[in-house]
Amino acid sequence: MKNLTWQNPEQLFVAQELINKVKSKCCGIKDNKKASHVIVLLVLVCIYFLVNLQLFYMRSILFFLSFFSLTCISYAKVVLPAYFTDNMVLQQNTKVTFHGKAALGKTLKVTTGWNNEVYVTPVNKDGYWTLSVPTPAAGGPYTLTFTDGKKLQLKNVMVGEVWFCSGQSNMEMPVAGWGKVMNYEQEIAEANYPSIRLFQVKKNTSVTPLSDVEATMGGWQECSSATIPEFSSLAYFYARSLWKELNVPVGVIDCTWGGTPAEAWTSYETLKQVLGFHEELAKMEQLDFDPVRMEKAYNQERSEWQSLFSKEDKGMEEDKPCWIALDLSEEQWQDMCLPGYWERNGLKDFDGVVWFRRSFEIPVEWIGKPLKLNLGMIDDEDITYFNGVEIARGAGYMTPRTYTIPAKLVKAGKAVLAVRVSDFGGEGGIHGKAEELYVEADGKRISLAGDWKYRIGLSLKGFPPAPVSPVQSSSYPTVLFNAMVKPWTAFPIKGVIWYQGEANVGRPEQYGDLFPALITDWRRQWRSDFPFYFVQLANFMESKEIQPDSEWAALREAQTKALKLDQVGMAVTIDIGLADDIHPKNKQEVGRRLALVALAGSYGKNVSGSAPVFRNYRIKGDKMELDFGQKQDGFQIKGTTLKGFTIAGPDRVFYPAEAMVQNGKIIVFSPEVSIPLAARYGWADNPDCNLYGENGLPVAPFRTDCW
Repeated sequence: MKNLTWQNPEQLFVAQELINKVKSKCCGIKDNKKASHVIVLLVLVCIYFLVNLQLFYMRSILFFLSFFSLTCISYAKVVLPAYFTDNMVLQQNTKVTFHGKAALGKTLKVTTGWNNEVYVTPVNKDGYWTLSVPTPAAGGPYTLTFTDGKKLQLKNVMVGEVWFCSGQSNMEMPVAGWGKVMNYEQEIAEANYPSIRLFQVKKNTSVTPLSDVEATMGGWQECSSATIPEFSSLAYFYARSLWKELNVPVGVIDCTWGGTPAEAWTSYETLKQVLGFHEELAKMEQLDFDPVRMEKAYNQERSEWQSLFSKEDKGMEEDKPCWIALDLSEEQWQDMCLPGYWERNGLKDFDGVVWFRRSFEIPVEWIGKPLKLNLGMIDDEDITYFNGVEIARGAGYMTPRTYTIPAKLVKAGKAVLAVRVSDFGGEGGIHGKAEELYVEADGKRISLAGDWKYRIGLSLKGFPPAPVSPVQSSSYPTVLFNAMVKPWTAFPIKGVIWYQGEANVGRPEQYGDLFPALITDWRRQWRSDFPFYFVQLANFMESKEIQPDSEWAALREAQTKALKLDQVGMAVTIDIGLADDIHPKNKQEVGRRLALVALAGSYGKNVSGSAPVFRNYRIKGDKMELDFGQKQDGFQIKGTTLKGFTIAGPDRVFYPAEAMVQNGKIIVFSPEVSIPLAARYGWADNPDCNLYGENGLPVAPFRTDCW
């Protein structure tokens, strides 16, 4: 069996078809032991025919299996999608459509524990069934019983409020794990909320819509110190705030993937209507959404692009590295302190290839021993060399790089590491913590943190973008919607909370169309106009008082365009970000603010979910009057003076502005601007803002112009 090979593709196809027939047909035997024996026997028969007989006879086997299945007693256990499990929460006061597989020719019965009613539906000729069942008001725990002759029970089921929690890394960020939110150890110890239930969707991609998902935790779980560490911290803190206010069971679904753009979470049908994606979508159509053909086409494109990439990289000559030699002159190289993103070390807004070199001394006692090399994390890809020899390649901006330097390369004296780092968008470089950058042997470490030499190999400015794999990449259009969202559209939810946008920075105009389209798309898919609440991007990167070209400010503004949709709300976080970390640690406050939006907008609670919102302006001489529709005492200023405002005149040059609250309005002016035409607030990557509503929530960044 070890040496079994397939003679041609048709043989392989038939083999797969035979095995699938065996799996699907033979499971209908009532006696499990007998079924197992028959399955084994039939698989062996199939293999024998595949290896020894003609394809004509192989197809005859398919007929035999079909005949066999009809003669067997059909008596299979009920099979449910992955989101119907013990411990789940069902949305209250709605209808849930249970569906799955069962024995052919049988009747499927569902008994609901909250009223002991029995609901009945036939199983169709393909073994599928669906059944719509009304849910009561919040309560539980209940038992749900499914039977087609053989009983399946779901226990500890609650009825309450279900929220779908999606987006990229700031929604994914776990309580512990790589996230380590503020006071995470205490949060884990105190996470004893059995009425809060957690479901985490396993990461997956697909170029076509799927009907089911996989769970990472075995399905729904009660919230506890054991289940919360690797779960979305924001989803948890949001659920906790709701539960404390509503006192009903709350279910949160963690459906997230770090570093992913909004287009990956949008359906094909909707994305076709958004500018900028026609080329990729047309390619998908042309290749019939066939993942094999799509990946083959991608590999060809990638090969051509990589060839051009290497050809243009100054650190390569004829596809071979030329900056890795031990004795290479570093006269033309500059210094950079690592670890750290290169954007913060002199290479602002740079995407491309940067080569790094670092020398260190190998002690005599390490001669001939394998060395552990730890490079922290590298954004996006790296090729690592030791003394002129390639030792490893890595990819993934959040993937720790731990490599082994082979023993045969380890000699006493000077050693040189050379690392070719390729970044295709966003931040780049060797980043992480200083203590994670080292080489080690026999328990002794040599730190590699500090000054490295660097030299630019290639700038991607004006360079064609790198092809993206439709099968392997989580950033390809539609693939996350198909695999991780679409299966849930048969599962009723109260609403969605969303934290995403970082991966779309630099494309604000497109995002302004894409984000509202995504919201509308999801509502159409669920056939429900549910509430959709999102987090506006937090402050991040270097703080600048004047930054009219801020890409982060532009994306925040693009996010606000979704507020024109009904039942859409926004939590502002412009005051709790971190300059040097794209993942703010205070997820508790973000969860609280999102919950306030929901409590005010979806649950009719007498709470204020947002700060005053800019409405209009009036120019009065050399000053601008900004109107928020507020009463006189509708603002708070945290500090002695109001910060974060800039103002410009006809020359469109912005200057820091003085600002004050007067009769419920904000008065803005500057001695540098005698004829004011435009004012902005919080318009920077990382602005210094201190204007709040009387409820203590921050005022969202805005601008009066469209320059």
